[in-house]
Amino acid sequence: MSAATRSRTPDRLCAEAVDLARSAAEDAAAPGVVGEHVSLVSEGDRVVTHYFEAKEPGYRGWRWAVTVMRASRAKNVTLAETVLLPGPDSLLAPEWVPWSERLRPGDMGPGDLLPTEAEDLRLEPGFTGEDVPPPNSVVAETVPPSHDLAERVEAEDAELTERRPVDATIANGRGAIASLAEELGMRRARVLSRYGLHAAADRWDESFGAQTPMAQAAPATCATCGFLVPLAGSLRQAFGICANEFSPADGHVVSLTYGCGAHSEAAVMPKTPKAAPHVFDSMGTDEFLLRPARDDGSVDSEPDGTEDLGHS
Repeated sequence: MSAATRSRTPDRLCAEAVDLARSAAEDAAAPGVVGEHVSLVSEGDRVVTHYFEAKEPGYRGWRWAVTVMRASRAKNVTLAETVLLPGPDSLLAPEWVPWSERLRPGDMGPGDLLPTEAEDLRLEPGFTGEDVPPPNSVVAETVPPSHDLAERVEAEDAELTERRPVDATIANGRGAIASLAEELGMRRARVLSRYGLHAAADRWDESFGAQTPMAQAAPATCATCGFLVPLAGSLRQAFGICANEFSPADGHVVSLTYGCGAHSEAAVMPKTPKAAPHVFDSMGTDEFLLRPARDDGSVDSEPDGTEDLGHS
């Protein structure tokens, strides 16, 4: 039955069946949990839904909805459906979000495992043995393969095969290169793609870049700071690692255009000056004579003529 053919006026017998609807709600819930009758809504011809207040803990604003109906020309009202539904001001749980979208930086703890998707846009295959180089390869994709280069690769593979047995599953020269990379400790199943590099650069620049308030007030940039540890690869052109323990970016990847007040050349402290020597020695002792020095070896006498018994 479409909404256009529904009757807006509730059926009288169905609207009066409040006790039947309450009894059905209490059977579905429990006595004392169903509250007052809130309202009723006409769902169609001889179909009415009664709403009762729900008093269950944790279901604030929810309502018990009981739908009753009767057949045409019948006076007996029957039960159709009983269900607990949220109301207009009910307390609802937040919309479910997949864990991969809920995860934020810093949520990982000891023992946690974070799987990556097989088609993660931030990653691309490393040494796969394929003839097509990865997007961030130093080999330009527009350069056609050289036959001479292929011959040299085959010769090198033959030499490597004599030195080190190659896996029987490897059937081309690229596989030998991958085996050599694994032997040298350079083989990784996947490496950063261009998208992954750009996404990481955007995050780092947003946290420790030129547009931050700290960088705007800095006396100089990190490019001229002695505490900057350069990175390897193409990222060294724009980023480094701060190694100043007093800097707010210590241990973080910073943009070369970032800066702070802990710049190595911002305010060079002068050496502590040495104290000037004293004009006279104030730490030593000076000789102070209580009596005049004797010049003829005679016995000193007091002014009154008495003999000084302190000297013999």
